[in-house]
Amino acid sequence: MKTLTLTTLTLALLTSTAFAKTLDVPAGADAQERVQTALLDAKPGDVVALGAGRFDLTDGLSLDIANVTVRGAGEDKTILSFAGQKGAGEGLLITSNSVTVRDLTVQDSKGDGIKSKGVDQISFLSLTVEWTGAPKASNGAYGVYPVASTNVLIDHVTVRGASDAGIYVGQSKNIIVRNSRAEFNVAGIEIENSMNADVYDNLSTHNAGGILVFDLPNLPQMGGHSTRVFRNKIVDNDTPNFAPKGNIVAGVPTGTGVMLMANRDVHVFENDIQGNQTTGVMIIAYIQDFTDKTYNPLPREMVVRDNRFGRNGWDPNLVGGSVLAKALGGALPPILWDGVSQAGGVAAPVKLWIKDGPVLNLRLPKAGALDAANPEVVASLGVPGQGEPKAVELPSAQAKLKP
Repeated sequence: MKTLTLTTLTLALLTSTAFAKTLDVPAGADAQERVQTALLDAKPGDVVALGAGRFDLTDGLSLDIANVTVRGAGEDKTILSFAGQKGAGEGLLITSNSVTVRDLTVQDSKGDGIKSKGVDQISFLSLTVEWTGAPKASNGAYGVYPVASTNVLIDHVTVRGASDAGIYVGQSKNIIVRNSRAEFNVAGIEIENSMNADVYDNLSTHNAGGILVFDLPNLPQMGGHSTRVFRNKIVDNDTPNFAPKGNIVAGVPTGTGVMLMANRDVHVFENDIQGNQTTGVMIIAYIQDFTDKTYNPLPREMVVRDNRFGRNGWDPNLVGGSVLAKALGGALPPILWDGVSQAGGVAAPVKLWIKDGPVLNLRLPKAGALDAANPEVVASLGVPGQGEPKAVELPSAQAKLKP
């Protein structure tokens, strides 16, 4: 029976590939109807080829057919403009498996730029998502936004102007974000409540915060862990935070290079981190009240090593930040830890392993209780059981990702 099932699946795949076709959609009038019709008519294995030119769209687009490629003629050639979008939803919503979107630009969506939800094997390749005006709270929240997805590949993607995070991966597993650029967003790149993520060879610049790794309460997937942030350039993150009030990222201080919050087993190494006015790396507990009894608000098993730090922390956007900087000779050390080991009724070993330094340990009595009167700079963190870092678990299904 197993052999028969495998044979049947193989034949089905070969058949779908043999009859695959390309649906060409040129730019021009009635773009909304023609593009959406092609996405509805596509069959597994098909390519929806969007021609060179500008597509003026009046509503969001959706794709729910598996194994489809949506391909433009190039980022600088195929422009999907949602400036006239009537609704407030995504530019493109994908809810089917094994989809690739590539070689095009999405502009000025009312909501998120491109979103995948609940899918397996999703690839975003050679894309630009941008809001063409100045950074402002009314821009869409996320540029490229896979959520509740597995086997995610984001490669050669540029996002500008997102009012939350430019490249955001939430509640997902087995993730690669590489060779991409995030600029003029609130958060450049954010990995949230996710597992097994590699973030490398990216440029995150002119955001409020460069790269964020968070874990938040009361979400369908909890316990984010095993993220590697390496070989990135995290520089000159200086755009004033323009997130709408009440958003979690509205609390990210302008000029933050890397922020690690309430996550586990995160390794930050071999990055270039400079030009960030608040701090190079910030490690903190979750500071808001929560009722989720399964949630751990503390950062655990964090590793920061072998990074190249330039000038950071000269004008920290923190309560009492100017006092701290002045007391420490004009700038904060490259790494800041709030020192919290108990929050929300949870007490646990934080277990930081930091080779880089020095470190500013704020030694706060609880999350968010910044007291600038008694800062202490320490060359290393003497956390009981600190030891050597364990190897972070690598994504287990990288081979399944489309190149």
